[in-house]
Amino acid sequence: MSTVSAPTVTARPAARHGWARAVAAVLTGLAVMVLVAALGLWAAGATDLPDGAFPRVVAATLVTAVGGSVELSGNAGALARTHAGLTVIPLSVTLAGALVIGAGFLRPLRHRAVASAGELAGWAARIAVLWLLALIGLALGARQTFAVDVGSGTLSDLTGLFDATPRIGFTTDVPLTVLFGLLWLAGVLLLALLVARGAPLPARLLRCQESVRPAAHAMVVLLLAYVVVALGTALITAATRGHAAATFALIMLGLPNLAWLALTIGLGATWDGRVDGPFGLPMPHVLDVILRTRDVSALNLRSLTAYDGRWWWLMAVDAILLLAVAFRMAVASPARIRLWQHAVHLAVALALTVLMICLTGRVSAHYGLSLLGIGDLGGGLSGELFLRPQLWRAVGLGALWGLVAGFLGGLLARPVRRPGEVDGS
Repeated sequence: MSTVSAPTVTARPAARHGWARAVAAVLTGLAVMVLVAALGLWAAGATDLPDGAFPRVVAATLVTAVGGSVELSGNAGALARTHAGLTVIPLSVTLAGALVIGAGFLRPLRHRAVASAGELAGWAARIAVLWLLALIGLALGARQTFAVDVGSGTLSDLTGLFDATPRIGFTTDVPLTVLFGLLWLAGVLLLALLVARGAPLPARLLRCQESVRPAAHAMVVLLLAYVVVALGTALITAATRGHAAATFALIMLGLPNLAWLALTIGLGATWDGRVDGPFGLPMPHVLDVILRTRDVSALNLRSLTAYDGRWWWLMAVDAILLLAVAFRMAVASPARIRLWQHAVHLAVALALTVLMICLTGRVSAHYGLSLLGIGDLGGGLSGELFLRPQLWRAVGLGALWGLVAGFLGGLLARPVRRPGEVDGS
């Protein structure tokens, strides 16, 4: 009698994630960010800056995109002093870099069910070391000084007489850039692990993915859906109203800034802001109209609909997209998850998402020129722009919408077969 030996199962080889793959992931991410920033700045006219400053402005844009610090300063000797400040994150560049680096981090780990904490930490550390070197290079390269054109007249004559042409420049705070840039990378890698359904986790964290991963995935889908809707709106506006270059610059630099601002306003959030002087908001024009006032203005559904009643569609879009992602979250969750748990999961996820939007979507810019230390000259040489959220109200509204949408999404998903369900037939 012949014996039949038990079949042998060949273990899947460990993922190859050495230094070569880490270099590829970081360089690809940087290349995409540089391309997006350069195209946006080119469309905005930054190639006309003097002294070959365009590459340095691109570097500064990348620094701000990952949370780094760019400081503005200037003076004109004893005659005049310029003062300026700028706080804005070009979220188009940020989003592009996050998607590419996150995909590069996950690629060697695909087709794996479980990975040890040490393996994941080692792979992330390789990317972090290379990213650190890139951050230092960007921070050291993002430095430039420009002469300020004061036009003609008395001020121009005085600056020529005293040889004191006003100059303004930017530089980076290297330690802060490195710190926030590494924190940004850690957030991107952690979010990639939480969102990707095929990403391996340590065995001890497998139970957490049942509640965390569907909700995190739903929020990423929501944010990307809003960007796609905003992209379609921007392209239609450019085709029908012109200003193609400005619209393209907005798409490549700040489309998520406006898209996610609209998301929070549709939830009922209020942003306080003001526009004064030469600054302006390129699109849509309604924002510039509402915020260009003597005092601080409130940007919310009430002020938007007072300008044009059709802006109520922001609330309708929020309701539709939230219900869709809530249903998707419930379908992807195990069948044993109850309705109230779906509601809580989405409430927490949406509250954190709104918090992230409020922290990254703030805008602040000011510029002024004073003569002999007295006053602000104005006349087109000074201005202010800021936009900041009423933070905790926005977060609370996000949690409330998440509770309702999570409950309704779970209710709609009840007839759908879900993971862990056993056929009773």
